[in-house]
Amino acid sequence: MIKVTLANGETKEFDSQLSAFDAARELGEAKTACAAEIDGKVCDLRTTLTDGCTVKFLTFEDEQGQRAFNHTASHVLAQAVKRLFPATKLAIGPAIENGFYYDFDTEEPFTTETLAKIEAEMKKIVKESIRLEHFTMAPDEAIKYLEEQGEPYKVELCQEHADKGEPISFYKQGDFTDLCAGPHLMTTAPVKAVKLTACTGAYWRADANNKMLQRVYGISFPKASELEEYLNRLEEAKRRDHRKLG
Repeated sequence: MIKVTLANGETKEFDSQLSAFDAARELGEAKTACAAEIDGKVCDLRTTLTDGCTVKFLTFEDEQGQRAFNHTASHVLAQAVKRLFPATKLAIGPAIENGFYYDFDTEEPFTTETLAKIEAEMKKIVKESIRLEHFTMAPDEAIKYLEEQGEPYKVELCQEHADKGEPISFYKQGDFTDLCAGPHLMTTAPVKAVKLTACTGAYWRADANNKMLQRVYGISFPKASELEEYLNRLEEAKRRDHRKLG
């Protein structure tokens, strides 16, 4: 049996060690939990709780919970691109303040029509409710794996971490695997509303001596109504700015 202190100060007892997600499920908070703060550290919901720990379940309303949500959306974007354009090379895809982006190395530039196709594929992936699985590899194994996958940018990132000798973290969702430290949602299903907003050029590692990549930006929400509200706010802000300039 372990005792866990919740964010409101209440102590809960569980029969045995369990993951943050399983605890959230027992407490009726699994539907909204995106990540967990365990003893003050933001963690993946797959993290095992220990006796005496303090846990707060982070939702989309929390900054770090929203980042985990958007980070998963970026993986959905990358998976969609790889399904549609298998030869694409992956760079990085973080969550940002208002959404997410992913950098791609592609033969052909993405057009507005391309983004529409990618967005449609993303929605399919969300409907498939694909489980995200976390695993690690030894540094040399991870580098070999990424080389076999033909992902030079990931190899470069992995080599930098390999010097530390620590296990290299990956997340797998169906036919897609990415080098990533997380945290992530448990499945793709919660990303109910997503929209790709722009595609720009971005040098690898912001260095003009490196290759120009394509950076696709997007936003995501748990509900379609929240996406619509966000887009309406953006449109209203544009109208206000236009009136001021006029």
